[in-house]
Amino acid sequence: MRNNLPGTRKFCPLVFRTELLESYCIADLPAKATEVIGEIPDDILTRAAAFLLLDDSRASFEIEGERAPQSRIQRWGQAIGESGKMALSLEELLRLQEIVIGDFRFMKKGLREEGGFVGQHERHSGKPLPSHISAPPEYLDSLMDGLVIFDREYAPELDPVVAASVLSFGFVYIHPFEDGNGRIHRLLMHHELTRRGFNPPELPFPVSTAILERIQDYRRTLESYSTRLLPMIEWEPTLKGNVKVLNDTADFYRYFDATEQSEYLYKCVEQTIEAILPREVTFLQYYDRFQKGIGEIVEMPSSKIDLLYRFLHQNGGILSSRAKTDEFSALTEEEAEEIESLYKSCIPGLLENAAPSTNAPSDNQ
Repeated sequence: MRNNLPGTRKFCPLVFRTELLESYCIADLPAKATEVIGEIPDDILTRAAAFLLLDDSRASFEIEGERAPQSRIQRWGQAIGESGKMALSLEELLRLQEIVIGDFRFMKKGLREEGGFVGQHERHSGKPLPSHISAPPEYLDSLMDGLVIFDREYAPELDPVVAASVLSFGFVYIHPFEDGNGRIHRLLMHHELTRRGFNPPELPFPVSTAILERIQDYRRTLESYSTRLLPMIEWEPTLKGNVKVLNDTADFYRYFDATEQSEYLYKCVEQTIEAILPREVTFLQYYDRFQKGIGEIVEMPSSKIDLLYRFLHQNGGILSSRAKTDEFSALTEEEAEEIESLYKSCIPGLLENAAPSTNAPSDNQ
């Protein structure tokens, strides 16, 4: 008898061949991505890659409802940029946990030793109100071993996006850590796509950015399994406001159906190629035009031009009274009008696209 299952007894989710997945698998999206960037100058491509990493890192924190400081965003962006270069192992996942959390004073480092859930607490009693219950701690060693074996031995034989979906959603449903699971789950998408050469070299797909733009669909996709799972789990609240699972639930995390998750991830990859990558490149091309135009009006360092752009962007292409009397008080009225006119001429590429990474203060009139 031939065993053609995509995994082991420890971890073996299935994906069914739907029409949508079949159409994506034969669409050759990597070739489309290569075509999109084919005529882009190397310097713009390098800058686009840097901005995309930061945008994706920032988006991953925003998905968790967290406004992280720039240092953490940059640190996690660097981890995303290195994804796919290291073999997946429990030690590697623990390293990623250290990067994404940093401060473990109020939580346990490493695999959970207690139950876990995603959800809220009842306001008065503190009783858990779970929307997802994580794998109990006694199964974590086996589940994580199965996840690593899947990545090493089975994922390379599967479609890259399907493999990335199984790996990443399998991880987040297991929820092995006290915190950081969501961000590592999305980094695992990068890990698999980069390792398989699905995205162009040195140009990471900003998957979290696409997810953030499809956030309601993302939540529905996560809940599509969690909601079906909840009625099958017997649990009781603990004194610490956690959950204790009372029945054997290991198989729910080993053998789930990842078809819907794979379809969702393919939609995000398609959106990245058809919208997000061209948008970022277009922005940089128009921003270069804007920057060059400023140089023809007045000498100004790049940091000041970034700030000037942000003031214009936030105020509909007009320099506010604050800008004219404070940061850019040295501009003459004629120079200010020329700059506003220049910005408006660049609106097709600047108005709806991403801003440069420099953070400027809010511009309230």
